Amino acid sequence: MKTFNLTVSSPDGNRFCGQAVKLDVRGVEGDLAIMAGHTPFVTSIVKCPCKILLEDGTVKSATADGGLLTVGSDSVTLLSGSFTFDE
Repeated sequence: MKTFNLTVSSPDGNRFCGQAVKLDVRGVEGDLAIMAGHTPFVTSIVKCPCKILLEDGTVKSATADGGLLTVGSDSVTLLSGSFTFDE
């Protein structure tokens, strides 16, 4: 599966930085699934559960407290006021 570089940052610092297969979040207009090669765009996200699918099939689940999602041609950045991984 193709991967993309994902960085998730909050005021506490980088919460995730690495390769991902898919990122699931909720934008202001609905649910989003970001994968490698996605069309670049910028949107706000609302408080939501997030899932990061890694290349080995592992899913990291977390909660984002709203923020800004930037999808570039080869990288994705999620800036959130709070990003907490589920235990």
